[in-house]
Amino acid sequence: MTEAEFNACIREILQGDRQGLKKIYDAYLDYVYRIVFGVLGQKEDSEDITSELFIKLWQQADRYKPGSGHKAYLTTIARNMAIDHIRKHKREVLESFTKESDDSPVTEPVSNETTEETVIENISVREAIEQLNPAEQQVVNMKVLSEMTFAEIAEVLKAPMGTITWRYREAMKKLRRYGYYEES
Repeated sequence: MTEAEFNACIREILQGDRQGLKKIYDAYLDYVYRIVFGVLGQKEDSEDITSELFIKLWQQADRYKPGSGHKAYLTTIARNMAIDHIRKHKREVLESFTKESDDSPVTEPVSNETTEETVIENISVREAIEQLNPAEQQVVNMKVLSEMTFAEIAEVLKAPMGTITWRYREAMKKLRRYGYYEES
């Protein structure tokens, strides 16, 4: 969705037309969910916060400033809502670096060896991620899970892009030591 299309949708919302919200929802549901999940690491809470974000967008559409970058705007709201949720519930952030959801249906029988390998691999990934400092974990989550660019991450975190790329490179160096490699 382009900036102009997003602005048009916001104007529709301000006029009470739900189609504007539906268009934004359809375009950004997965994007917002990945950001929230990247912070929370919990499927159910991430789904709830994602839904709440679109309700909040409907209620507070007048706060959006056209031309300010709609993707960064949505990212900031999603991230802040997820952090507020953590503070409100006083929970530790769970690691968000998992391969698949536990709720995915099994279509073929799984051997014990495959299950065991998957468990060991997931534990190894978590152990590797735990070696990163919180700032590095945040950048890796935003880059890998939310598929954000370094410029978008820098804008959301209000940090220089050089700092963001440095944190990412340092995190990748640490992960390589644990046998995980950056995808090209």
